[in-house]
Amino acid sequence: MRIGIAILPETRWADAAPMWREAEAMGFAHAWTYDHLKWGALPDGPWFSATTTLTAAATVTERIKLGLFVASPNFRHPAAFQREITAMDDISAGRLLLGLGTGGTTDAEILGGPELSVKQRVDRFQEFASVLDRLLTEDRVTHHGDYYTINDLATAPLPAQRPPFLLAGNGPRSIRFAVKHGDGWVTTGLKGDDQEGWWASLADLNYTVDEALERAGRDRATLPRYLQMDAGHQFSLESVGAFEDMVGRAGELGFTDVITHWPRPDTVYVGSRSTLEEVASRFLSVERT
Repeated sequence: MRIGIAILPETRWADAAPMWREAEAMGFAHAWTYDHLKWGALPDGPWFSATTTLTAAATVTERIKLGLFVASPNFRHPAAFQREITAMDDISAGRLLLGLGTGGTTDAEILGGPELSVKQRVDRFQEFASVLDRLLTEDRVTHHGDYYTINDLATAPLPAQRPPFLLAGNGPRSIRFAVKHGDGWVTTGLKGDDQEGWWASLADLNYTVDEALERAGRDRATLPRYLQMDAGHQFSLESVGAFEDMVGRAGELGFTDVITHWPRPDTVYVGSRSTLEEVASRFLSVERT
């Protein structure tokens, strides 16, 4: 089991940089930040650019993988985003993990875009991801689709290796797309009424992934599964015992990677520095060696 941590992009860099350095020193396998114009849980709080934050994080770390959780088409054009990805991948020396998903509706509403149905949002996302794949692997791209237009873009420099596409989704169609095109699958589960309902949703989703893999003739070992552990009704770092239990249950369901959050003092992901340190000491020794 690989263990990662998300650090919200809410803190000025002078205070945030030590967190990213410590995440690496503690032994986390990967560190993430959220990619939004505004996050619903902290709608009036400070918020910084995810891509700029990860670029800065790349300059103060050496080994830890760095991830976007998750980029979406809500405020991005794939051609412009390709330039940011290429720069981040270059500056991080190939450590970028590219989480991609349909995204929520808040960011799109802020920009005044047309209201899209769920089907249209998934259609747009699949076009976005497919075109982005071309932009990161082909020397020149022209595309005229339902949602994006690109006229003869020379893409140089291409990354030495295309960053892994970790595709988010909970519906059957999105899971099939992740199985067919993704280098990994990301989920937050379905929140439901309580924590046990959330765990039940994760069991159902993993079963759907297994079925999709079997139908596609793809080996289960080739699709890592990433779980945002704090998307249910319990913060994984509320105690060491809670963390151990949640990681164990995630592993039993088939997840290869889990993501917790840097503890905050209030509102969401409330926890203590001492719990984070004890978890790192007890569960990340393998990653550190």
